[in-house]
Amino acid sequence: MSDAVINGLAGAGGGIIAQLITYPLQTVNTRQQTDRDHKKGTKRKQDVGTLKQMIQVVNTEGWGRLYSGLAPSLFGTAASQGVYYYFYQVFRSKAEAAAIARFKKGHGDGTVGIFSSLLVAAFSGCVNVLLTNPIWVVVTRMQTHRKASKLPKPSLTLSVTPDEELQTSEIEPPPYGTTNAVQELFDEAGVRGFWKGVGPTLLMVSNPSIQFMIYETLLKKLKARRALIGKANSGVTALETFLLGAAAKLGATVMTYPLLVVKSRLQAKQVTGGDKNLHYKGTLDAIMKMIQYEGLYCFYRGMSTKITQSVLAAAVLFMVKEELVKGVRLLTTGNIVNKVRRPV
Repeated sequence: MSDAVINGLAGAGGGIIAQLITYPLQTVNTRQQTDRDHKKGTKRKQDVGTLKQMIQVVNTEGWGRLYSGLAPSLFGTAASQGVYYYFYQVFRSKAEAAAIARFKKGHGDGTVGIFSSLLVAAFSGCVNVLLTNPIWVVVTRMQTHRKASKLPKPSLTLSVTPDEELQTSEIEPPPYGTTNAVQELFDEAGVRGFWKGVGPTLLMVSNPSIQFMIYETLLKKLKARRALIGKANSGVTALETFLLGAAAKLGATVMTYPLLVVKSRLQAKQVTGGDKNLHYKGTLDAIMKMIQYEGLYCFYRGMSTKITQSVLAAAVLFMVKEELVKGVRLLTTGNIVNKVRRPV
């Protein structure tokens, strides 16, 4: 089994586990990002905290709403992580081969530099976005869909007792599932609608690029430090991988969060009538209207929730992925360590 396939499958497995653990936080964060109640120039009401908003969702819409869109999200996570890590390993192998070739010609030290690592992560991210964007548009629709109030049940008789009227006055609204979200999106914008928000999402490939650059830089420093104290052969522990992944994701999230908010606004259900600030025609239109009607604050709505969710998810993903890779290599080759190609 190739190293690219191993990393792709391990990334998918780690992503699924991280998604299951942090999904309620993701749902709340998407709602915070798409909330457009605040008006620029007026006194902004205080945001509801993450925990309090989760309790509100449970009380008004039920526990199930915190996991709305979980099925397509799990599929999307497996697809995204699998695609990303597969192409990351493919591009990384090519970069390593190019570095060795340069070393043989007397240039460089035979290792992949930070800039090359950034490009590898960016190319992998672009491929991932173009292939999986439709899944995330559907997930965003399902996460931001508010459960409708109970609908009045039509009366079948001209005269009923108070008890009968109470029993037949309300009915539960129909459930909103994946099929509903797909049909709604297609009716609204056709096939093009499934690539809503692809512009800022492509720009957001800088997030995993920055994340991997920070992660690999920290990992390199950790290994160098161990080499200095004579522990170069000791592997990186799961806890160390967890902490490195958390630190890397924290830095990347803070730097790219405004793009995530714009993406969520574009992918959420668009309001075609009424207040014009609720409808966005594209990325630039969304940015201009957000600034005009809500101010710069809106670009950072829900950032604390996102930091908590994304840092925890990334840390779990890195830890699980690395452990899965070690397990697969142990089963297939009897060795958990990659055979490193050293310059000659």
